[in-house]
Amino acid sequence: MLVQKDSKKLPVIGITQGDINGIGYEIILKTLCDSRIFDSFTPIVYGQSKVFSYYKKNFNMEELSYALIREPRQAQPGRINFINHTDSELKIEPGISTDVAGKAAFDALKMAVDDLYKNKIDALVTAPVNKKSIQSDKFKFSSQLKYISSFCPEITPLMMMIWNKLRIGSVTNHVALKDVSTMITKELVLNKLEVFHKTLQKDFNIPYPRLAVMGLNPHSGDNGLYGREDIDVIVPAINEARAKDILVFGPFSADGFFGSASWLKFDGVLCMYHDQAMVPFKTLAVDGGVNFTAGLPVIRTAPDHGTGYDIANRNVADPNSFRHAIYLAIDILKNRTLEL
Repeated sequence: MLVQKDSKKLPVIGITQGDINGIGYEIILKTLCDSRIFDSFTPIVYGQSKVFSYYKKNFNMEELSYALIREPRQAQPGRINFINHTDSELKIEPGISTDVAGKAAFDALKMAVDDLYKNKIDALVTAPVNKKSIQSDKFKFSSQLKYISSFCPEITPLMMMIWNKLRIGSVTNHVALKDVSTMITKELVLNKLEVFHKTLQKDFNIPYPRLAVMGLNPHSGDNGLYGREDIDVIVPAINEARAKDILVFGPFSADGFFGSASWLKFDGVLCMYHDQAMVPFKTLAVDGGVNFTAGLPVIRTAPDHGTGYDIANRNVADPNSFRHAIYLAIDILKNRTLEL
């Protein structure tokens, strides 16, 4: 749902600073330094303007100006808008995980997510955070996805990774590998298939999406030789999804499926666990994939990489993934408004 009803007005996209000691501000700066990008949306950065200015100076972008605002309705089209989560000085230590950076990442995220759910912004793009330093009494989640989706407890979201026509979802994400098999149930697989199917229709404008499902065990269990989860859990979920008119196929053995480029025949691929999805995705998405939280009433995207401590403050970070995340958010917003 667009905040601005006039179709001539641009969508307002919120951007969180992420970890101030990582590459978040670098990729934000490199993305927003091209004024042509303002033809597509009005950006609001949630962060700390003094940190923004610090990195502007370090990357020789001091001419890049911004408007300091207090709330989204004050956002000015055609320029960077900035909302401070604090006026206090923050200690910047590039490349280092600190409690200060973790708290700052959460404070900016909380402010942006609050505005997102209040429809004060149209979509949110989050810069990377450190999953350990952001932990606190107020943030006890394994990821930003979990925090953002906690505002809709009745919904089980799907983490989707997107690069061109490759769209990968995962039944489980940030959990220990030893726990994966016990977490995968017929009900959960079916739920993820339903969310995947609906989001491809609604957010990607694909009327009759074709979904491929990966098996859990090597060679999809080889008829029970390497485990029965594929036979007893995944196949029944696929059959039930087909009964609901979802075009779903599998389970496929992941190595052969990706090795033979079979993903090109499908609109979406559902994997069973994090690395089964992320290894082929990051191998193929060489020029910047995007993370999308599917299934929620709000739109949130993110780059497909982490804080980049090892290259922080060196002016070598690639902003392509972050830029793609912004444009994907805009595309999804447009597709959703087609249904209104």
